[in-house]
Amino acid sequence: MASNLGTLFRISTFGESHGVGVGVIVDGCPPRIALTEADLQYELDRRRPGQSKIVTPRKEDDKAEILSGVLDGQTLGTPIAMMVRNTDQRPSAYTEMQTAYRPSHADYTYDAKYGIRAVSGGGRASARETIGRVAAGAIARKVLQASLPDYGCVAYVKTVQNLHAAAPDPSASIQDLATSIESNIVRTNDPVAAEQMIALIEKVRSEGNSVGGVIECLVHGVPAGLGEPVFDKLEADLAKAMMSLPATKGFEIGSGFAGTLLSGLEHNDEFYMDQGQVRTRTNRSGGIQGGISNGEDIVFRVAFKPTATVLREQKTVNNAHEDTTLSARGRHDPCVLPRAVPMIEAMVHLVIVDHFLRHRALVG
Repeated sequence: MASNLGTLFRISTFGESHGVGVGVIVDGCPPRIALTEADLQYELDRRRPGQSKIVTPRKEDDKAEILSGVLDGQTLGTPIAMMVRNTDQRPSAYTEMQTAYRPSHADYTYDAKYGIRAVSGGGRASARETIGRVAAGAIARKVLQASLPDYGCVAYVKTVQNLHAAAPDPSASIQDLATSIESNIVRTNDPVAAEQMIALIEKVRSEGNSVGGVIECLVHGVPAGLGEPVFDKLEADLAKAMMSLPATKGFEIGSGFAGTLLSGLEHNDEFYMDQGQVRTRTNRSGGIQGGISNGEDIVFRVAFKPTATVLREQKTVNNAHEDTTLSARGRHDPCVLPRAVPMIEAMVHLVIVDHFLRHRALVG
């Protein structure tokens, strides 16, 4: 089972949703980077269950333990192992799923591939696997901030079903935007839309249903030159990273699909000089051209489907390939978007730091 990401900055996640714990091993982190468990905990707290009325009520503190690779608050350059122990498992909520496959979930496909699966909580298919990614992303961010002082990344909920947040203020700093986003439990930049989104999520939750939407991400301070020109294009690696997250169904960068409605003259980003720096007057490329960053903000969007587990009876089949019905139980997010925001940011940090280290190795 492939559970690895990265070329020079490499991670490998481990653990199942209702096992002893989940975690990650990070290899390739440079030495002498300031790092404590508190650095990891801030991001894990943004991802953890039970944090608000619109997410799963599962109660997990998600306390990070650094097992190796750090001494006296500094990285050693050796593998960093981190773990979060599971404390609130309820396997009884998954009894029916021992045999019946949840519609649009990974139950059937895991059985088809491996012939065995961890039923409780979805095992490796659970979003709980992303704890390791978020912890590793916190380390990647520290590495980037040590070398790129202007680096910043912020994701926010752009849409929930048919509700749209207003575009962020283009003059706002990344930090100000992040503060605005963290001020509401749905994690959007628009306080008016936030109230509407919360009301919609609460409504579908009361109906035993779920909704999806879109998260947009802005990445600032990435220098020109990161990314490879063919198979490891920067946007290709970002797309792979984002689409590896649970419940993702689409990725677009810059103008995305809307760019197909423009002509070449309308779509092209014209260059100009600004205090000795090459800039573009527009950013329909989303900060990447030819697979390589051009120094402008990287802007992309990720589509998330409605949560697959809904608390309503549905038609399905069992592992004997017989038609049946299933009424799912357990504790689930009626909308994954609020908790997916830190996951998106973590995956950005991991991709950017890997390409930064690769570029530094190339040019010295």
